[in-house]
Amino acid sequence: MDNLIGRTLDGLYAVRELIGTGGMANVYKAVVVGENGPVPVGTVVAVKVLRQELMHDPDLVRRFKNESKAISLLNHPNIVKVYDVSVSETLQYIVMEYVHGISVKQYVARHGRMSGEEVLEGIRPLLHSIRKIHEKGILHRDISADNLMITSEGKLKLIDFGAASMLDPKREEHTVLIKRGFVPVEQYRAGEPLGPWTDIYSLCATIYFMITGMVPEDAMERWINDRITSLEEIYGTGLTTAQSQAIMKGPMCRNCIVIFMRTKTSSGRESGFRQKSFPTRSYPVIRRHCGRRRPHF
Repeated sequence: MDNLIGRTLDGLYAVRELIGTGGMANVYKAVVVGENGPVPVGTVVAVKVLRQELMHDPDLVRRFKNESKAISLLNHPNIVKVYDVSVSETLQYIVMEYVHGISVKQYVARHGRMSGEEVLEGIRPLLHSIRKIHEKGILHRDISADNLMITSEGKLKLIDFGAASMLDPKREEHTVLIKRGFVPVEQYRAGEPLGPWTDIYSLCATIYFMITGMVPEDAMERWINDRITSLEEIYGTGLTTAQSQAIMKGPMCRNCIVIFMRTKTSSGRESGFRQKSFPTRSYPVIRRHCGRRRPHF
């Protein structure tokens, strides 16, 4: 049995169950029991705890601290909230909002692909969140079907800032992050430049997955031989030609955000999924030494 389950952390958070595991940390469901907590007694929270065996890895400890710093700078309804951070020699954890819902990956597995109209309707508020992230000088770097939650109210919420980094034009290297199908080629190499276009590629890859039910081809494979099926070739997406092209072009499209934001729905209802800084500018085409063009959507 996990040695944290049943414990009360710092007299404030009673750990109930393990709800997620990752390479760097475990996530637990807990209840606030201390009167001096950041939220009322009885509130259900998620507690992300750095794995014990990694406590002495300075790089991972730094990443863990960066995550708490990144989220604490943000306050947006489509981004998971951070309530508390605790760092000691024996335990490091982040207390976050507990999101009632399922991931986009789980949703598609259970219900199948979504209509393009529904996806763009729900994605609009998230665009504001990502723009706010970039305006704060933060890159998420891990937007994917795993890290987008669909809440019980049918809203999208971005979670897991474990790979986040600060935008720094003087920074020459970054940690390599590979999530096949969702990260662009610049994340495969420590010396490649990152920017808002990095998150936009990942967002467009996630939108593609939501609409098609298919994980896009890996960016490195696309770089060598891009054979991804265009949304315009897929029957029944519910997208206009302009919308399909905007998603497929991703960071190369000057008007992508305008197209997304102006999307009208036939129902006219408030954006949300049924439960069953994006700067408006062109982004650079990153060219490699071999002369190939960075693949995009």
